[in-house]
Amino acid sequence: MSDPDTESEPTPNNKQRDLINSVDGTYLVDAGAGTGKTFAVTRRYANILETTDATPEDILLITFTRNAATEMKDRIVSHCDYSTAELADAPIQTFHSLCNDILQDYGFDAPTLLGIDDRIPSSTRIIEDSIVEEALFREFFEQFSDTHPEYTDYVRIISDPTELLDLINQLASKGVFPTSDGWYRNGATDLDGDFEAFKSQFDTVNEPRNDGNKQSRLRSKLNGYGDNKIYLPDAPPKHEIRGDGKQVPADLARRVFDADREQLRAFVHDVYFEYLEFALARNYLNFGFLQLFAFVLLCEDHELRKELEYDYVMVDEFQDSSEIQFKLTLLLAGTNNLCVVGDWKQSIYSFQYAAVENITDFRNRFQQFADELNDDTTRVSYDTAPVETIELKKNYRSTQTILDFSEHALLTPAANHDTVDTAAVRDDIVSLDSTATHDNTQIEAIQHEDEHETILHTITDIVGNDAYQVTDDDGNLRLPEYRDIAVLTRTRDFGRELQSVADEHGLPMAYDGGIELFRTDPAKLLLAWLRILDADSDRGWAPVLERAGYTLDEVDHMLDTETYPEDMLAFRDTLAAMETLAGVMRTVFERYGYTGPRADVLLHTVESIRDTTTLTHGDLIQFIERGIEHGSTHEVNTSAGENSVTVQTIHATKGLEHPIVILANMNSGRFPPSSTGSQTIMYDDTVGLRQRKRFATAHGQPYIYDDWKTDVLRRCLNRDYDEERRLLYVAITRAESHVLFTAGDDPNTFLEELPLDITDGDATIPEITIDTDERPVFSVSLPEESGPTKYSPHSLMDTAVYEDVTEGRGTEFGTRVHDFAEEYALGADIDPQNDDEHNVKQLLDDLSGTFRVEEDVYLPLNTDDGRVTLSGVIDLLHITPDTIDIIDYKTDRGRHAESEYRKQLSVYYHALTALYPDRSIDPQLFYTATGETIHIDPLDQTTLADLTIQH
Repeated sequence: MSDPDTESEPTPNNKQRDLINSVDGTYLVDAGAGTGKTFAVTRRYANILETTDATPEDILLITFTRNAATEMKDRIVSHCDYSTAELADAPIQTFHSLCNDILQDYGFDAPTLLGIDDRIPSSTRIIEDSIVEEALFREFFEQFSDTHPEYTDYVRIISDPTELLDLINQLASKGVFPTSDGWYRNGATDLDGDFEAFKSQFDTVNEPRNDGNKQSRLRSKLNGYGDNKIYLPDAPPKHEIRGDGKQVPADLARRVFDADREQLRAFVHDVYFEYLEFALARNYLNFGFLQLFAFVLLCEDHELRKELEYDYVMVDEFQDSSEIQFKLTLLLAGTNNLCVVGDWKQSIYSFQYAAVENITDFRNRFQQFADELNDDTTRVSYDTAPVETIELKKNYRSTQTILDFSEHALLTPAANHDTVDTAAVRDDIVSLDSTATHDNTQIEAIQHEDEHETILHTITDIVGNDAYQVTDDDGNLRLPEYRDIAVLTRTRDFGRELQSVADEHGLPMAYDGGIELFRTDPAKLLLAWLRILDADSDRGWAPVLERAGYTLDEVDHMLDTETYPEDMLAFRDTLAAMETLAGVMRTVFERYGYTGPRADVLLHTVESIRDTTTLTHGDLIQFIERGIEHGSTHEVNTSAGENSVTVQTIHATKGLEHPIVILANMNSGRFPPSSTGSQTIMYDDTVGLRQRKRFATAHGQPYIYDDWKTDVLRRCLNRDYDEERRLLYVAITRAESHVLFTAGDDPNTFLEELPLDITDGDATIPEITIDTDERPVFSVSLPEESGPTKYSPHSLMDTAVYEDVTEGRGTEFGTRVHDFAEEYALGADIDPQNDDEHNVKQLLDDLSGTFRVEEDVYLPLNTDDGRVTLSGVIDLLHITPDTIDIIDYKTDRGRHAESEYRKQLSVYYHALTALYPDRSIDPQLFYTATGETIHIDPLDQTTLADLTIQH
């Protein structure tokens, strides 16, 4: 039987039909791997349109990705009477996109609800790139540290400021927000933790083992108390902590839980609140802040909430939702017609703040969150009971052998000290039934110290082998090819190493995931030239000269004598004369022929930072160095050629399927990864806000000490291996026909405990010959811009007005005049070189306000073709307490294009009016040739919207 997610199987099975026809009421749908949930969800949506009075505007369908939203719209169109155009603006979108729309339409004043004296204008950008935001946060924290001497002791213990950014995003995902004078709603209580929940965990880990004959796990763990730690003098000694019996003293739970956290809370509050202010001032928000402000707006504006409520709400991939997303769902639902779809066994995104409890404890959380939202007024007016469960059990992907084996992943210990309540887990597992016609499945485990080579040998053994036949599109068995194989890894590094070995031997393989952008050759050479420009000669010239082919002796001689090749010195001077970092980057890349996707992404990343801050050469050097140090990654889309093996992380492959899966690097310390320690300042639901380090002066010496209470607390909280088990389950269930595991000389606990034999592998690799169409094709997708389609104001202008103009002086002259105007406005001590520049100087000398040059502006417009954004750069803003002059320099010799310039200035006018509603905005053209200022009467936004459609 074919997968119902394809056109070949239009008929739903019985359980899918139950979901499709269950329109009214609350439903929790357990949609196991490969059970056709997208098929069922989109059919259910179409059925609501067909059998009720609802229109697409009445139905909210939340998806996990933009691509999923697009796919679902396409499927719905094929099953209902609505066209693609009619569904274009339907609320079928991600949480982030939905919150962005709410804020764009209604959220201008949302920050004031938290006591922030700022707004969310329509030009606000959404920062999706973590590298970009980390750079911005470092800039913020440097300013914060300088202006808050009262927090010096906390600043001293923070080695990496981005830890605080992670903490802020974690709190935002849980609905913990700061206000100007405290915490929003019950946020302060959340930060204090829950002693009863902690005590329960404490008692469990403190229970003696082996019927009371062996000490508790906690007492055993605390044998390492104080090892490699330096505590303050008031810390109790080890013997007092551990006690004399099989358990640690019961009162230790209260001793370590209680702590004076008032100043710590104040520090976190002020960093959090002022970073929100910083982001708004810089005109950007991240995904967490989108949800934060949308949530506050919906909580506080009761009329708006009523206006936005939906008659039907469906949430796909609910196991990947966060706490605040659950609460947003309740606020947006106007009735109990709520359907959440997901699979707890595939919840693997806790690092993105997904809360698996949203689905495993759905009923309790449904009631709990509704009660919290209703504590001061009714926000959730519908009944939270009953909740009906629908289980999708028929699997259209894997053989029954694979499905049965996959359940062992959820029952297997991940480490020697890990235990699993197998009875409880078995009760929660909904076993799946395969629809596969053939079940010739091979499940094997292979071990060899040269694991990379063994994997390549295994791949060559599989290709064309009868024992590993796979099913073709017609349901028949065929011999396997390279394209049928996917190598999945827990972490990225192993996959990249495997890719390198495959390249050496000519085996067609393509890594599909993230590249360490700043460890690429374009980034390293860019860094070298920036160091040369920044007078860090040795560290810059050495890689540049080596790249040019000079020997190490020649390089050493040039560094010692500072005699460098003339062409390189000339190139350095060319770079030094450039006015923008983007120009430097492009010139470096062009010199070395880096015109491919890696260079494009690098340019895009730095340009994204430049949009929100000003980077000097020195700043950019530090930025790239940090990227190299931390291995910062960017997502890559790789076309694996016509016939190539795919390499992916398990996280990247979720939702995909492959005929043959090789689960590699099943080694100790790699899967699960070794613990990397906690943040300096951490938050946990159970123990609240804590610090692992504290700065103090003891014994007459200032020092950063370890916090003994936090050390003990961390030993009481078991490491959560459940997500690692779920990752293993996801990896196995990606396979359609065959699963193979590989390890080096130290297999992990998973591989040792799974019910299969481990055989010795072969690391010899036969000679590999492939056709050219089997080679991988590498490409990188630039990050999608969030929000509407963007255009330049110049796209509205009719260039025909320039056709008969002969007296112009060219773009090069115009650029020189604009550069002079910018530098002079910024205070440069420069003299005008021509009449145009004299006129500019006179204009600026006569203005008494403050200047802002090269200001980016954005104007969103609603058109008949959907929402678009016009974005441009204003030459000069002249700002006074009451007025803002928009000044656009024109070097034209005549006024032939004034009607077209009016369109451009109108865009700037409306963008500035939205940003500064209390000031008078005056758009002006300044003709540099004559020194004449022309005040422009702006077009209205409706006219601009019509012009956008026309062009």
